[in-house]
Amino acid sequence: ISGDMCEESKHALSEGVLQKENRKPLILVAEDTDSNFLLISVILKKEYEIIRATSGIEVIKLEEVYNPDVILMDIRMPEMDGIEATFRLRDKGVKTPIIAVTAFAFDQDRNRILEAGCDDYISKPFNILEVKARIKAIIRRSSKNKRIKKEEANVSVIGSGDLKMDTESRRVFIGEREINLTAKEFDLLVFLASNKGIALSREKILQKVWNYDYYG
Repeated sequence: ISGDMCEESKHALSEGVLQKENRKPLILVAEDTDSNFLLISVILKKEYEIIRATSGIEVIKLEEVYNPDVILMDIRMPEMDGIEATFRLRDKGVKTPIIAVTAFAFDQDRNRILEAGCDDYISKPFNILEVKARIKAIIRRSSKNKRIKKEEANVSVIGSGDLKMDTESRRVFIGEREINLTAKEFDLLVFLASNKGIALSREKILQKVWNYDYYG
């Protein structure tokens, strides 16, 4: 971890405060200039845990180790700039929200930042209240998206007792053991499980599972 991490963050890490439960959100601040990092850490340290990276390469390493809630990414850094670091993180499948901090003023530069995979950007010199508001908004949005995905994942699994059916992957389990079914067997099982407690006629089953129009 960067030798420039603020002392409070070092203490929090060593005490295990950064476990996912009962902790302040963790922000990875990518900033190679000491004065800028000091300003940002003073602004944020009351509400967030802070760790620091001084290059794009270090950002990639620290993200993997600490899984921060947000990355505050300076664009102009040595070894690897913030745009390249963002590209590499997104190529690895990292979904962590990234806010670019940039002095770029032109639209094409801002477009490059967003195309790299940044979720938002703040222009230098930045307003303290704006920085805090952007971070809060992106954490709130990220938390909502995670909750929705979790709820969707739960909806895709149906069944009762030891029997579980994942309608997304079309897999069936009894306890820990996977059961191999044909496509129609799976459709029939899901249909029956979805209508638990309902008396289903042969005609209804043929219509819904096999798409037959039954005329008697």
